[in-house]
Amino acid sequence: MIQMVDLKGQYLKIKSEIDVAIQEVIDTTAFINGPAVKEFATAMQDYHQVKHVIPCANGTDALQIAMMALDLQPGDEVIVPAFTYVATAEVIALLHLKPIMVDVDPDTFNITADIISKAITPKTKAIVPVHLFGQCTDMEPIIELAKNHNLFVIEDTAQAIGADYTFADGTSQKAGCISQIGTTSFFPSKNLGCYGDGGAIYTNDDDLAKKINMIANHGQSKKYYHEVVGCNSRLDTLQAAILNVKLKYLDTYAQARRQCAENYDRAFLGIKELQIPKRQYNSTHVFHQYTLQVKEGKRDALKSYLELQGVPSMIYYPVPLYKQVAFKKYVTDGFALPITEQLCQDVLSLPIHTEMDDESQKFIIEAVQNFFIEN
Repeated sequence: MIQMVDLKGQYLKIKSEIDVAIQEVIDTTAFINGPAVKEFATAMQDYHQVKHVIPCANGTDALQIAMMALDLQPGDEVIVPAFTYVATAEVIALLHLKPIMVDVDPDTFNITADIISKAITPKTKAIVPVHLFGQCTDMEPIIELAKNHNLFVIEDTAQAIGADYTFADGTSQKAGCISQIGTTSFFPSKNLGCYGDGGAIYTNDDDLAKKINMIANHGQSKKYYHEVVGCNSRLDTLQAAILNVKLKYLDTYAQARRQCAENYDRAFLGIKELQIPKRQYNSTHVFHQYTLQVKEGKRDALKSYLELQGVPSMIYYPVPLYKQVAFKKYVTDGFALPITEQLCQDVLSLPIHTEMDDESQKFIIEAVQNFFIEN
């Protein structure tokens, strides 16, 4: 059976390592803040070449804690893409900040400095670029823009862990480590996924790291002495142990996804109704999703056709954030972002994962090709 993500197949390949890691945690009974949590944080710091990685309970918490650490105040405006998962804007609203939703580039699906610049007001305090579907937003112009306006930049890299961004001078940095602060998620289907919930925050700022650690631990740096109002957001030791194993395979996983994407590209390049994913010229792509744009109003019909053939597909995302009932109060009547609305009508993601075999992918490709032959 074809799946969007084959978590079981991935587990079976590293079962012996995973089982040992889990058993070690159970044997020590160090379920909260056990040694594996620190080991994982250190391994992530080494992999990302960043000074601090602070694990937490999930990617949404990571975003919230990051914003809390920056001392944003109620009413402050935070610019976010309208074409993204709800969590990015949800935490802004939860903290009584104001999400300012903007359009995205029609080819990369990411926000750009030009788009952001038009939304900046005297109340703007932060920008949240989302590295959507597996590649980095073009960060260098955004960082320059933020410096000019004294704004914070918080990277949401839940979908692009392991991607590399190259600056104009030829230096590079991992997604999430390009600006003052970055966040990620270890939700099971992510490129680096645990077997439950998990997240992390990255920063090179020592003072910011200290504050993030406090906020994630009830606002305390010393037990029972609370310096700030915080929350309780921890990565379970079991999940850290699993992630310690899987981190070693992250680059291998990314290469498998890239190969799968290249196979799709070659197969679909000649179909005029399909636009294959564009690669950002200064970012590698780790293909958390392989997302086509299906033109001429054929997206929903293609999705239904594939379902009949036993091929799953997903629409990320069917509704712009500003049209969600929860966020309508943040926009005026008639507010619309044309590119976002078009993408919500056109995008379709096909199965892509580390365990994709040639036979399954050939079946998916032929199903897509046959649809356009028949339609």
